[in-house]
Amino acid sequence: MATENTHYGAERIAAMLTGCESIYFIGIGGINMSSLAHITHTRGYRVGGSDRTATSLTERLAREGITVFYAHAAAHVDDYDAVVYTVAISPDNPEYLRAIERGIPCISRADYLGYLMMGYRRRIGVSGMHGKSSCTSMCAEVLLAANTEPTVLSGAELAAMDGAYHVGGTENFVFEACEYMDSFLDFNPTVAVILNIEMDHVDYFKSMEQIRTSFSRFAALTGEAGYAVYNGDDAEVLAALSDYRGDRLSFGMTGENLSYRAENIRTENGCPSFDVIKKGTFLCRVCLSVTGYHHIYNALACTAVCDLCGLSPAEITEGLARFGGAKRRMERKGTLNGAAVYDDYGHHPTEIRTTLEGAKKAVAKDGRLFCVYQPHTYSRTAALLDGFVSSLAVADRVLMVDIYAARETDTLGVSSALVAQRIGKKATCPATFAAAAEQLKKEVTAKDTVIIMGAGDVYKVFDYLGDARDAMDAPCFSFEKEK
Repeated sequence: MATENTHYGAERIAAMLTGCESIYFIGIGGINMSSLAHITHTRGYRVGGSDRTATSLTERLAREGITVFYAHAAAHVDDYDAVVYTVAISPDNPEYLRAIERGIPCISRADYLGYLMMGYRRRIGVSGMHGKSSCTSMCAEVLLAANTEPTVLSGAELAAMDGAYHVGGTENFVFEACEYMDSFLDFNPTVAVILNIEMDHVDYFKSMEQIRTSFSRFAALTGEAGYAVYNGDDAEVLAALSDYRGDRLSFGMTGENLSYRAENIRTENGCPSFDVIKKGTFLCRVCLSVTGYHHIYNALACTAVCDLCGLSPAEITEGLARFGGAKRRMERKGTLNGAAVYDDYGHHPTEIRTTLEGAKKAVAKDGRLFCVYQPHTYSRTAALLDGFVSSLAVADRVLMVDIYAARETDTLGVSSALVAQRIGKKATCPATFAAAAEQLKKEVTAKDTVIIMGAGDVYKVFDYLGDARDAMDAPCFSFEKEK
């Protein structure tokens, strides 16, 4: 069970933090929480926090002088003036309960982010059920390449930022706007980007009507002086924006009266290139360095955002060409028995199908496509079961590992074994990450391609594949060298 969001708003939070000198982050190891902790530290606060395990993110925070505990204990918060928490924690978290008991102000992550962003003139929130991190990263890459020094808060790490965030100037703030539990309704965007809308987060959203309403409310936060940058090919997005009163900038390939349209689309080695037509006039030719047809939409949204920020067509095309992908988004990790191995965050049937179909066209032309998949939450797996089965079946071999429970317990009678059974003979269900790794070592050949996929901890499979640089007795797998 998740802890509720607060909805104090920026003005009230500013008052709550008056005189505050120290802030504690419960769940500091999360991709967004670690970014917020860093930004808070750069503003002169003493910062501390806790999480369950050490990661590269928490180790980076520790090097910056931030105190990180790898356990949750009530006493940790006693020496702090305020607490920021992720809603992923349980309401009976001992640090959260102690803060409530002692009257220490407690602010949810989304509410706190909404407060922080008010110090920036143009606030660009990237939303949608899929592609948020990739599109946010694209915008960051282009704006950084143009030396505009944006401040960025993403849900994925990007090489150009050496992490998931960049602290720049106060002109442009680009942030990932997550819809789960309506967190994005605590933000204060001046530009609302909506990439797509469909059913997801079924433990919170009960209908498409509820989802459309949430995205409509998110866009409305920009006010009449703001902008909606939206997918004009997506019927659900169009429905959500039916009453939007701000300026509109649409993008797509097939919709009517699009502000930014992709034409003359070509694909080379899986990487799309296309002309961007702005309101009937050629703007630029975009040549992407990442595979996947879906990135055309991400790049169009990025183009619209960067055009709005005043970048030239040449700066946009140069920045997009430099974008090599965000971490865990079809990130090439190395080779296994000579086969390319990728790491991917996909956890929704649409994302899975898009990634697997794209991989078959771009990188798995001559051999088999293996997918090691870890479902994320019981509720999503149960509600979208048919979609998972049909999407995963795109692969030639599927290895299903146990469901990542996250915030849930199993009350729905669904399992990875059930998904594997529904897929058929091409699917197996290894008992552990180690067993999945051993199966890959035995079956994969040099002509094959492997994708290890999921939003939980399935990336730990790499720990069992071995590293030829460090373990001479396991030479079958070798990580890519840092670029």
